[in-house]
Amino acid sequence: MNIFLVLATSLVVLTGTSGAPAHAAVARPDTYVVSGAPGVLPEGIAVTRTGTMYVTSVATGAVYRGDVRHRWLRPFLPAGSDGRTRAAGVHVDRAGRLFVAGYDTATLFVYDPDGRLLAKRSAVTGAALNDLVITDHAVYVTDSAGGTIWRATLDGGRVGPLVPWLLPSDFPAAPGFLNGIVATADGRLALVADQGTGEPGSERLWRIDLADATASEVAVSGGQLGADGLLLEGDRLYGVVNFPDPAGGYRFAVNLAVLDGDLRAARVVRQSHTAGLEQSPTTLARDHDRLLWVNSQLNATAPAPPFTVTEVPGLR
Repeated sequence: MNIFLVLATSLVVLTGTSGAPAHAAVARPDTYVVSGAPGVLPEGIAVTRTGTMYVTSVATGAVYRGDVRHRWLRPFLPAGSDGRTRAAGVHVDRAGRLFVAGYDTATLFVYDPDGRLLAKRSAVTGAALNDLVITDHAVYVTDSAGGTIWRATLDGGRVGPLVPWLLPSDFPAAPGFLNGIVATADGRLALVADQGTGEPGSERLWRIDLADATASEVAVSGGQLGADGLLLEGDRLYGVVNFPDPAGGYRFAVNLAVLDGDLRAARVVRQSHTAGLEQSPTTLARDHDRLLWVNSQLNATAPAPPFTVTEVPGLR
């Protein structure tokens, strides 16, 4: 969820690099309709290697599912079910389980591929569970309200309790608004986007050692990476960022950065075409040879259906 909505009112994606998925050779729409109903406000997205797409609603808690070969998504997990009245980050693990961050319900929800609830893990009241990443041994969740990273152990099919793992005092500077989180393929390091306080220059990118539970700031040059959604592919980091528009308001784009070998420095080398407040893109996902982002409309003056997912313009 974007910090600017919070100031005004308040994926990690399964990807593969070996071989091309079967759906890549099939014609795919450049726009997907999450819902034609009013007030949906989509936020998180996950796309599996086989082309199944999941999109969450931060307004209702619904989760929508579709296929990248088809334009329309359909409700998969109904709004409000299991106490899931809001939903932000979403991720699918190797077993096909769906992990959903419930934002200010302060709950992590876990479902099987058929939509059956497997686990509910709660943080403290007042936490805003925004985004998550899954490693072989744990799931890590960013708390935008508390400046905390929560952790639940994974042991086979069991999801452990959700516990505060990295506190604001564990960072070199107290986080302003933790959001996107990704991890390296070996599960050794994570990167966490901090959108800051809304003041220019308060955005940061944190490097987290998952073995030692230590945080350090990544030296970012050439642009900002205090992002909403993040996507990590080897030494390439993509982040959905927003910045003031000289004409007024804000613009949104995806910044692409190249990381050094130990993730201590990041250099922004490219930026996508931009979008405005009427789109308010939040998070992104890889669909083989292209990037997709969620047009949340969170900052639009009058959000209106249809609510969509589209290709990120000008960047792959």
